[in-house]
Parts: sequence; C-alpha cells; structure tokens
Amino acid sequence: MLKPSDYAICARCVADTIADPEITFNSAGVCRYCALHDALAYDRKDGLVSFEQVAQQVRASGEGKEYDCLIGLSGGVDSSYVTHLAHINNLRPLVVHFDNGWNSELAVDNIKRILNVTKFDLHTLVVNWAEFVDIQRSFFKASVVDIEIVTDHAITATMMNLAREFDIKYILSGSNQATESGMPSSWSWRKQDWVNIRAIHCKFGSEKIKTFPQYGTFRMFYDRFFGRRLMSIPILDHIEYRKDEAVKTLVEKYGWRAYGGKHYESVFTKFYQAYVLPTKFHIDKRKSHLSSLIRNGEMSREEAMDELRIPLYSEQELQLERAFVLKKLEFGEDEFAQIMRAPSKLHTDFRSDESLLKLLRILNKWGLKRLLARRTS
Repeated sequence: MLKPSDYAICARCVADTIADPEITFNSAGVCRYCALHDALAYDRKDGLVSFEQVAQQVRASGEGKEYDCLIGLSGGVDSSYVTHLAHINNLRPLVVHFDNGWNSELAVDNIKRILNVTKFDLHTLVVNWAEFVDIQRSFFKASVVDIEIVTDHAITATMMNLAREFDIKYILSGSNQATESGMPSSWSWRKQDWVNIRAIHCKFGSEKIKTFPQYGTFRMFYDRFFGRRLMSIPILDHIEYRKDEAVKTLVEKYGWRAYGGKHYESVFTKFYQAYVLPTKFHIDKRKSHLSSLIRNGEMSREEAMDELRIPLYSEQELQLERAFVLKKLEFGEDEFAQIMRAPSKLHTDFRSDESLLKLLRILNKWGLKRLLARRTS
C-alpha cells in the first residue's frame, strides 16, 4: 500500500498526492476514488431507480399545482441538460437562476436559448450586491478554501424558499457521479453551515446582512425529516450520463455554446478555480474533473495528462480577469497580494455548527427512525 506522504499518482486517473495529500491507493496503484466509482457503478447496475420512475413520481407530485419540480439553471452543461431532460419528459419545472453579479455573457445567452425553446417559467434572484460582495471579501480575508460557499448557500436557501412557496416536493439537481466524482473533502465546506458564514463575516465584514438568503443545518434537518420532506434528486445519476453527448445535444437543439472549464459560466468561479485555488491552496480542480471523465470513459489518461500541461490562464487573460475581479471586489493590488500570501486557514478555525451537526446525527441514529415510524404508522 502506497503512503500518501510519498508522491504518487493514480495508475488509472490523474488524481495525485499534490492535489489530495490524504489520498490512498491500493496495491495496484489505483486511487480510492476510482475504486469507489467502480463500487457505485456496480450498485447502480441493479439498484438504480429508472429515470422514468423518477419522472412519474415528480409528475404525480405536481398534479393540480403550477409546477412539479424546481431546477437551478446556471447556463453550464449539467444544469442545462437537466432542463433539457425535464422538457423532453413533459415535466413542469420552475427554473431558478441565481444572479450574484458574476454571470458571464455566454452563460446568460445559454439560459435565454434554453428557455426560448422549453418555454419554462424563470425565477431570477438578484442579490443585494453590497451585502454579497462584503461576504465574499470576508472569505478572502479569512483565507479559507471554500469561498464559493457564499454563492452555494444562497442558491440552496433560494431553492428551499421557493419549494415552500409553491408547494414543490422535488428539486432536480445537476450533481452527478459521472463528471463530479472524486472531489476531496478538504477542497470544500458544508454549504448549509450558516454559523460559519456568519462568523467569518462578523470578523472580517462591514455590511449588515439583511437580505442574504439563509438556510442552516437545523432547518435542513427539520425539512428533511419533520417538515415538508423536500427531496433533491441527482437526476443525471438516473441515466447513462456523458458530458460529451450532453454538449452535443445542447448545441444541436438549443444553439448552446461551450464556455471552457467546468463551472466557468461564472467569471468569479473561473478566477477562483483557475487562479486562487492553485496559487494559494495548491489545488488544481482539473485533476478531479478530468479524472471523473476518465472513469466515465470519455477521456484517456494520456489525454488528461496533456490537458493538465496547458496553463490554466494565458498571461494576458490572467491580467485582464484579475483586474476585473479585483475591481468588483474592491481590493487593491497590494491588499490582494497580501491575502494571497497569507497562510491558509481551516473553516473550523472559525465558529461553525459542527457540534449541532454531530448532535443531529446522533439523534438520527438512535431515535429518529423510531419517531418517523410512529408518524407514518
């Protein structure tokens, strides 16, 4: 068994000990993410609920209602393809877009093209920019890895609020094992940890939070087990999903246009993943994304290695986008350079709801099943 303290790269994909120091490999040199992918694929072969069964459940839940599900649409591949699946399977979603001020023009155009064909209703939440950017600035100053938690938390809160408002039971998610497997846990933080967001903002921010959408761990737990029991379905895991085929379909049917790297439909996400993460945290997310495509049979290991040799940014593009992002975030060059040099911190270096989560997990393990059994008997 190889030790994670020694440099090693997976014999099958491109995951390595630089990207994930805690990664482990079996005796054949294959990483645990590949092994887990194979195990899940084997389980899905016989145990996966078919897409049509899921679609029937969604349609049945929406009888007599304006909508039968929610879909978050960013303009990227996964969310666009989920919207396409809903369209060709006669679902009636309310499509939700979260405008945090960082949308690329290409993403906006892709959303328009898809909605022009599907005719789905769109709900767009435009955040209070002063609040939002102040929270983002706080996370930069805190030197924690998951700056995207600010956007992800607000998206989750918005979706949950709309589900409650329109009495919708199902949220169709673009998350999937095919193109998003093998993401090290150290690269992100729990999106529902409002305590952590508030603690970091209280320490480094200046604006009062008045309108920012909130959805904490306790509310998530209550909604899942005691409230309306909202269900988020990773619908792409219920089909044989391939990114290359999804892109081809979207281009042919909607005139959809590709935008480069995964999640690069957001200007901020591109800068965060292509500059902040590799420069400050030594994380190249391409290793995870490309490894997923290798496992999914869409790319060879050699092709992925060639892709990793291409710089994340050209020097000219980096200078232009760096200047744009720093201006929007109201960071001076010296201040931002100091932030990038500062030692990284863990999210747990600040207050979080970890203790609450542990308590809820204990309650779930020892008492919740019996309580739910009484409620449903």
